Amino acid sequence: MIADGTFEVQMTGEPPYEVVDGISLSRASFDKRFSGPLNGTSKVQMLAARTKVPNSAGYVALERIVGELEGRSGSFVVVHLGLMNQGAQSLTIHIVPDSGTGALVGIAGKMTIRIEGGQHYYGLEYAFPE
Repeated sequence: MIADGTFEVQMTGEPPYEVVDGISLSRASFDKRFSGPLNGTSKVQMLAARTKVPNSAGYVALERIVGELEGRSGSFVVVHLGLMNQGAQSLTIHIVPDSGTGALVGIAGKMTIRIEGGQHYYGLEYAFPE
């Protein structure tokens, strides 16, 4: 099954906790509100690395999403891996196995994020065990 919708995001950044030879490591947290087939909120904790090379960076994050998906209430966790290699971006977001709660127990799948004209969009490809 596929759920597509929008989300709003607020970021709280922190100053870098370590800088060595121009490569900085930092933390940030995000609060999101999802609309559409996925209706709910999430909290995100992110770790990021910025390099001396313009447009090269990486991040990892964990996000717990709480709400309702197509009429099923509960929560699940996704893990992010984002890389930018001199401007070439890649992002993978997967649902953590066995992280579903409530009516979302057993959920599996992956998520995409895109930003167009300042609006954030999600795509959630998911399945439940038979």
